[in-house]
Amino acid sequence: MSERIAYFRVSTEGQDVESQRTALGGKFNKEFKDEGVSGSIPAAERPGFAALLGFVREGDTVFVTAVDRLGRDAIDVQATVRAFINKGVSVDVKGLGVIGRVVGELIVAVLAQVANMERVKISERCEAGRAAARVSLALTGKTHKGKVSLGRPVAANAATVMAWKKENGASIAKTADHFGLSAATIKRYASASQPQA
Repeated sequence: MSERIAYFRVSTEGQDVESQRTALGGKFNKEFKDEGVSGSIPAAERPGFAALLGFVREGDTVFVTAVDRLGRDAIDVQATVRAFINKGVSVDVKGLGVIGRVVGELIVAVLAQVANMERVKISERCEAGRAAARVSLALTGKTHKGKVSLGRPVAANAATVMAWKKENGASIAKTADHFGLSAATIKRYASASQPQA
């Protein structure tokens, strides 16, 4: 019996796949997902996608919301689609429909190239912004956006915070409250101060 299978991927921890599930609609016999997994990782190396590849059988249909869910670049997407087609598995991309041999593969290849080109442009724009920020920071002490650092501003001196915590036998919560920091920041300071094995 053929299965309707959904695959979801989100690259940022804390995001969920609910918007992709809603976009695909319908009921699925099985769902696979990769959460907090970058699109730069080849599809077959993602745990959820690898499990999907091992699960699908001839006659199944895999549903995804976009071409970029199928691989990290045009070559990866093409290889992934071809692997599905060779297994007798249909791939249904929202907005494109079912991808078949030859013409379908060609369309996917072109779309994957466009998506890859957009990723490169975004990366170039981000690097140009960082370069402008570095120049402005060196000249004025602030970035071109008025910030005092390129990354996350230092909330407090980690050594001072950890020394106070130790001297007072304070918990993470009490230390966070004393310095007006988050518990996550205190935990990060604590793990950074641990000696490396």
